[in-house]
Amino acid sequence: MDNTDSSQVALIREAFHYQSRFAGSTMVFKIDFPVLEDPSFPILMRDLALLSKTGFRVVIVPGAKERIDSVLKEYDIVSTYLRDARITSASAMPFVEMAAFHVANRLMTGLSADRVEAVIGNFVRARGLGVVDGADMENSGCVEKVLTDSIVKILGLGMVPILPCIGWSPAGRPYNLPSDEIALAASSALGAVKLFIVSVHDGLKADALEGAGIPPGAVGENGRITRLTPQEAEEILKAVSARTETLPFMKKVRSELKLALGASKTGVERVHLIDARESGSVLRELFSNLGSGTMIYADEYESIRPLKTKDIADILRIMEPLMKQGMLLQRRAGDIQEKKEDYAVFEIDSSIHACGALHDWGEGQGEIAAIATDPAYADIGLGRRLVRYLIDRASKQGFRRVFVLTTKTQDWFELLGFKECPIESLPERRQKKYDQARKSKAYALTLERLQSQQ
Repeated sequence: MDNTDSSQVALIREAFHYQSRFAGSTMVFKIDFPVLEDPSFPILMRDLALLSKTGFRVVIVPGAKERIDSVLKEYDIVSTYLRDARITSASAMPFVEMAAFHVANRLMTGLSADRVEAVIGNFVRARGLGVVDGADMENSGCVEKVLTDSIVKILGLGMVPILPCIGWSPAGRPYNLPSDEIALAASSALGAVKLFIVSVHDGLKADALEGAGIPPGAVGENGRITRLTPQEAEEILKAVSARTETLPFMKKVRSELKLALGASKTGVERVHLIDARESGSVLRELFSNLGSGTMIYADEYESIRPLKTKDIADILRIMEPLMKQGMLLQRRAGDIQEKKEDYAVFEIDSSIHACGALHDWGEGQGEIAAIATDPAYADIGLGRRLVRYLIDRASKQGFRRVFVLTTKTQDWFELLGFKECPIESLPERRQKKYDQARKSKAYALTLERLQSQQ
C-alpha cells in the first residue's frame, strides 16, 4: 500500500470514527445571510442535507441582518441601533418579518433541492426589551424560551427545524430577536454537542492577530488558527476588540467569538467558526482531525476525574433528591464504595457538582448509571458532559454498546443519541437484576471503535 492509499484509508477511518461518535447528536448551524448570496451556498445546503439524511439532528438559525437592512432601505424606513441592537419600530416590524422569513424560506428551499424536509416555525418565545437608556426599543426583544418539545418532535421525524430571527410573546406579539441569541439559547436548550457559526470571511488568521498571544501549535495551514480553549479564546477576543477601529472586519470576528464563548460556557462541547466559501468546509471540520475552521472546545476532561472515597458523601448528597423522587435507585455509601472504580465526578473549584458511573455487565456492554447533577448547576450541562465522558471511556475499554435504564429521562437520553431497545437485548447478568416493579425503559447507544492502523 503506497502513501496515498494509506492516507485515504486514514481519512476514511477518521470519518467513520466521528460518524460513530456524533451520529444522532444535535448540531446547531448559525448561518449568516451573506452565505446565501455566495456561490458556495448550494454546496453548503447539500452537505447539511447529507448530515440530516445520515442521522445527525440539524437545526438552522439564519442570520438576516443584511437582508433586513436592504428591505428597510428599499421602503425608506430608517433603522437605528443602540448597543449593537436594532431599534425595531412598529412600522418597520412587518418588513423585518418579511425579510426574516424570506431568508428562512431560501434555506428551506435549498434543503428541498436535496430532498430534505424543513419546518419554519414559531419555536421561540420572546419578551420586549422595553426602554433601554431612555430609548424605547419597541418591537426589539430577547429570547425568553426555546420550545424544545416541538423542535425535538420535528427532529425525530428526520426534518430540519429553521428558527428565524422572530420570536413571539405569549399574547402573540412578534419581536425582532438577535440570531446570535437564538443560536445560543437553542444550542443550550437542545443539548447541542456542536454549534457551527458559518460566514463568508477569512476568520481567525495569525497574521491579523500578531502579538495577541496565539498559543503554540494552534496555527494550521494558510495561517488559520485551528483550535482554542475558552481561556485562549478570551485572550484572542481582547486583542480582536482592540483592533476593530483599524480593522473593521474584526467586528464580525468579535461577535462570533462572543457567541462561541457564550455557547461554551453553557455546555456546548465544541463550537466551530467556518468559512462557507471553502468547499466542504462543514464536512471537513466535522469528520477530520485537521478540520477547516477554528474550533473552540471546552475540555471538560480537565474537570472530570475518578471518584475518591472522600467524595462519597458529596455524591450521596447530590443523588438524594433524585433517589427520593424515584428517578435513581437507592444507593448507600457501601454500595458506592464497592463499585468505586466505576464512578466519575465533575469537580468545579474543588467541589463536586455531578456524578455518574459506567458498570461492566459483560458481553461487551456497559451500563451508564447514577447520573446526578447539583440543581444549582443544572443549566450548564454537567450531566450531559459526564455522559459523553463515560461513553468515551466505554469506547476506550472496548465496549460495543452502552445502555441506560430510565423511568423519567428518556427524552434527555434520546437527545444524546440513545435509542430505545428491548430489555432482552441487555446482558444476561443485567436482565436477572432487572426490577420488574420499576418498569424502567432501556435505551442503548452502539459504539464503534476506531481501529488502529496496520
